[in-house]
Amino acid sequence: MRLLAFGTYDARLHPRVKVLLEGLRARGDDVIEVNVPLGIDTAARVAMLQHPWRLPMLAVRLLLCWLRLSIRGRRAARHARPDAIIVGYLGHFDVHLARLLFPKTPIALDQLVFAAGTARDRGIGSGWKTRVLDRLDRSAISRADVVAVDTPEHQLLALDHKADRAVVAPVGAPRGWFAAGDSRPRADPDQPLRVIFFGLFTPLQGAPVVGQALQLLADSTDLHVLIVGHGQDSAATRLFTAPLPFVEWRNWVPAEELPAVVAGYDVCLGIFGGGTKALNVVPNKVYQGAAAGCAIVTSDTEPQRRTLGDAAYFVPPRDPTALAEALRTLARERTRMRALQTAARELANTKFRPEIVVEQLRDSLLAITTGIRSAVPDQHPCSGVEDCARCGGGSGVDR
Repeated sequence: MRLLAFGTYDARLHPRVKVLLEGLRARGDDVIEVNVPLGIDTAARVAMLQHPWRLPMLAVRLLLCWLRLSIRGRRAARHARPDAIIVGYLGHFDVHLARLLFPKTPIALDQLVFAAGTARDRGIGSGWKTRVLDRLDRSAISRADVVAVDTPEHQLLALDHKADRAVVAPVGAPRGWFAAGDSRPRADPDQPLRVIFFGLFTPLQGAPVVGQALQLLADSTDLHVLIVGHGQDSAATRLFTAPLPFVEWRNWVPAEELPAVVAGYDVCLGIFGGGTKALNVVPNKVYQGAAAGCAIVTSDTEPQRRTLGDAAYFVPPRDPTALAEALRTLARERTRMRALQTAARELANTKFRPEIVVEQLRDSLLAITTGIRSAVPDQHPCSGVEDCARCGGGSGVDR
């Protein structure tokens, strides 16, 4: 197929887009990009909801980007004649422009993030704001022929939003993470256990739980922890870790350097929040850490257990005591830690590579572009997400 990736996404900041495009290209599709990054990340967009007077800035920047997208999009349509359009991550507005520019071309929307759910998770989604954002989600979904989500839980939510066709495209990891895993240094069993946590410190990540767990390990002499990033919960997390000599902080690491940094650690921490969103996702860092060859320690939720199986050490959400005990155990039992590393890496190689995670999305687009709608069902066939392994909707590779 000839595909046109379209929108204001930023693949450098949001690897989800990169994974989808790498996967489609690896499957033999010709992917052309018409991309003008908006330059406003998810956190900034959410902050605008707390300060509505800043929304005109978003509108102006969006219109300027759209002007450039329109020019480039029309030119690409004339020369490339795409079979389908892929509207990238955070494309709630972009999908409307895509439909206007390409009225007869099938459109796939990457609905990785539901605006209303994100606002609720960050503590600002109530009343009129939730209603407006829910309408934004529904409106975006209604403009797409295919809606790509990351887990069966979100697939059911998309169908509830009246999506004609919702498919699971797990988050996965870009190729660079697998390359970092291929060249990761050999661990020294005589050195402290090296643990890394990185992210944007949103509530679903449960970073304060990590801080509390490390505080419980204050007397440890067999641990080195790197915490990378900043955001909503970073200040609270720093309070717990401030007096700990084995904890190192970095505000961030450039995206192109992060895979090699993570691959230098023994254990990659996942998420530990207990909110609705945290219970319905498998985060980027879990896929990326597994691809880099780390042992994964994360919360025991249905999507993560279904995805990772025996290839992770699970602890209850919001439980710093259990997380502290998990780190003590892996520091003491290095053979177990290495077994988890091997299991995570093998799982990543067979389930998390870009060309694998795009399978349902590509099949659905191919069915539409060839007119064979029966190839992918319009309705989710399962009685519930627990049956997804039977139909392929949740075959252990979602976010």
